[in-house]
Amino acid sequence: MARLHLFDLDGTLLHGTTAPVEISRQLGLEAETVALDRAIGAGLIGPPEYAAQVYDLWAGLTEAHVTAAFEAAPWLTRIREVWAEIRSAGEYCAVVSLSPSFFVERLLEWGAHATHGSRFPAVPFTEPVDPAGALSAAAKVTIADRLCAEFGVARADCVAYGDSSSDKELFAVVPVSVAVNADGHLAGLATHSYTGRDLWDAYELVAGLS
Repeated sequence: MARLHLFDLDGTLLHGTTAPVEISRQLGLEAETVALDRAIGAGLIGPPEYAAQVYDLWAGLTEAHVTAAFEAAPWLTRIREVWAEIRSAGEYCAVVSLSPSFFVERLLEWGAHATHGSRFPAVPFTEPVDPAGALSAAAKVTIADRLCAEFGVARADCVAYGDSSSDKELFAVVPVSVAVNADGHLAGLATHSYTGRDLWDAYELVAGLS
């Protein structure tokens, strides 16, 4: 049976940062977004409030800013190689992230079969953001189930990669998980743990499992 590999973005594929922070860096608003990341991480605000507040920060955002953020971000190495290997094995890879869809979708070009992020309007913004489109930890499970149906696999065939509290619910429902540069929220939950900056090394922990 083919497997579905589910990758978180912030803190997982991106080392030590989040897509919103990298986007805001291009606007000189990094500190404001780091504060929002801390607030949502501490449970002081939820995904809808977070989405509304970063949307307001990004009033001047352009496609050029997003491209610069994506290209300058501290990605783990060998992401494309891992996804090419997954594809060559007849398996599937997807990115499911709370970060904005307009950033996450760029990873389709790197070889992901599917990407899902919080729904934001197209850049530059001419429409309001719908806070109901912001993804949550629970939404990751819902999307994983939808992807399983799409690719003809089951939860039992899934491998999840993540780093923080937003990955706890997904880790709890799949049989194999890899904590990547993870914080304390995933302690004792993951099947495997990896610390470093090379996705291939994290993938190798599960590559031989079927």
